[in-house]
Amino acid sequence: MRRVVFYSARSNRWHRAPDMLRRRQFFDVCVMGNRLYVAGGEGGGGGLRSAEVFDPAKNRWSFVAEMAAPMAPFVSAVHGGRWFVKGIGAQQQVLSQAYSPESDSWSIVLDGMVTGWRSASACLNGRLYAAECMDGCRLRAYDEAVDAWSTCADSKQHRGSSQAAAIVALHGRLFVVRNDMSVSAVQVAAEAGKQRWQTLAGKAHTKSFVTGLLSNLAGRSRAKNNILHCQVLEV
Repeated sequence: MRRVVFYSARSNRWHRAPDMLRRRQFFDVCVMGNRLYVAGGEGGGGGLRSAEVFDPAKNRWSFVAEMAAPMAPFVSAVHGGRWFVKGIGAQQQVLSQAYSPESDSWSIVLDGMVTGWRSASACLNGRLYAAECMDGCRLRAYDEAVDAWSTCADSKQHRGSSQAAAIVALHGRLFVVRNDMSVSAVQVAAEAGKQRWQTLAGKAHTKSFVTGLLSNLAGRSRAKNNILHCQVLEV
């Protein structure tokens, strides 16, 4: 795929953006410095090392440094000013890399953060969080001091087979976006065990701005569509 569309809260409409420079599938995306980055994936019969960035101020894409090795990412997150990406390499091995926009370079990562990292993630107030269960109703956080992950929030209300496709940090909260169009928000800064979970959208709730947006994203036939990524970009 190369085509890009984006939803504007200002106009409450979807708009066409410039196409990506490289056709790709099974890639990953992130936002850093209000720019949208895309890297890796597959295209033309093989794995890709290429990466590119979209600048909304200039309304155009440009290539950035190539990855250290080709890979099809399955999870990524921005943390400490770098974009960490974990996925499958050309020899079907698990690889972890990090991109620094400051130096425009990629490097291989082997620390404890990526060792136990395998699910949707987001960084909030300098701390990295990830889903600890399939539906994202339990979260864990990475502690750099001990180089390990630990549980930090649990709603104790799991959603069956729903899968957490993405976690987005917005306005001081984490939003868990699932592939069944349900969205939950949690204030992880609260005292352990006292975090407030809130369901913003779901099959059993009245259609709202959030449900309308996600329904448009997935299309009418939910059984045939899944959310793959969710990013917030100011335009």
